[in-house]
Amino acid sequence: MAEVPYERSLVKRLEGKPFVLLGINSDRNRQALQKVVTKESISWRSWWDGGSVQGPIATKWNVMAWPTLYLLDGQGVIRYKGDYLLSITIREDSKGTRHQVRLLDEAVDELLKEVEGKKTPR
Repeated sequence: MAEVPYERSLVKRLEGKPFVLLGINSDRNRQALQKVVTKESISWRSWWDGGSVQGPIATKWNVMAWPTLYLLDGQGVIRYKGDYLLSITIREDSKGTRHQVRLLDEAVDELLKEVEGKKTPR
């Protein structure tokens, strides 16, 4: 749940772009989960995976830890996987100014450029 504010900002930043955030939740208590979804203003599609970390979605997608992130490209191919996408790094812009950047933001922006035809896929 700690990443919800960031996820909310990501969804807002990418509004109108070919981007979708999907969530899978394994909490045991579905009613309590629904209250959290409402309280945290989770507006993206989220599935309840049967109340178990071994639910059908987690099993099919080989989820071994939470959170697990999968980033798919415009063709539905998994291009990035792992919680390292939540990491923050420092990047220097053309003027030499250093900025904190989330690896997930960089990866999403890269894939969006591909979808929008601004970059040749690797």
